[in-house]
Amino acid sequence: MDTTNATDPARPALSAQDTDELLIRELVARSQEAQTDPEVLPALHTSDLVLINLAGRRVFGREAFASAMTAALASPLKDVRTTLEVDDIRFVRPDVAVVSLTKTVHDERPDMQGPSDFPSTGAMTYVMTRGEDDDWRIALAQTTPIA
Repeated sequence: MDTTNATDPARPALSAQDTDELLIRELVARSQEAQTDPEVLPALHTSDLVLINLAGRRVFGREAFASAMTAALASPLKDVRTTLEVDDIRFVRPDVAVVSLTKTVHDERPDMQGPSDFPSTGAMTYVMTRGEDDDWRIALAQTTPIA
């Protein structure tokens, strides 16, 4: 996909940073779409990923993440989905970005009795890196509950 709009003379070409922001937003959207696919979602992360979830559990590495995700999808947590909204993207270097997001939890478990024990909103931070293949990946994902 040509994200530079260079083939349309009526639209100016995007800067490198604007193109990267677009690619990062696309990666966030793909990660949200893949939240129930334990093969696709981990592949959007670096092999040495660090993940801290809403409950404070730390997971180290893509393989551990895939295992934890598979276990969660075999439990009632399969009915808990999340949506992500990008609030800000800051480039630390051309190949490293800090992405601030708002994560909203939708607990759709059929046997829920009242509200969940966890907040329904979190402040999420991704650290994304661009690899040698020029693709952006999530290297760190951390969610802080919002009361």
